[in-house]
Amino acid sequence: MAKKKNDKDLSYSELVTKRDDLKRQYMDIRFQAVVGHVENPMQKRTMRREIARLNTLIHQQDLEKLRTAAAEAISAK
Repeated sequence: MAKKKNDKDLSYSELVTKRDDLKRQYMDIRFQAVVGHVENPMQKRTMRREIARLNTLIHQQDLEKLRTAAAEAISAK
């Protein structure tokens, strides 16, 4: 089994792609729950939490970009 790549090491676009894929899978699980066939109901919770983790990492990278841009703007004056 291949080692899972640490989410903190992913680039911004990879994080967004992974989050979008998880959101799509989460919607499928929600639909299956409504229909009545879910193999692992706890998977819904773990997916929701993983999406939140990815959103946090994406937000942190956005803030870092803003901080560096602001620092460059201040130093350029």
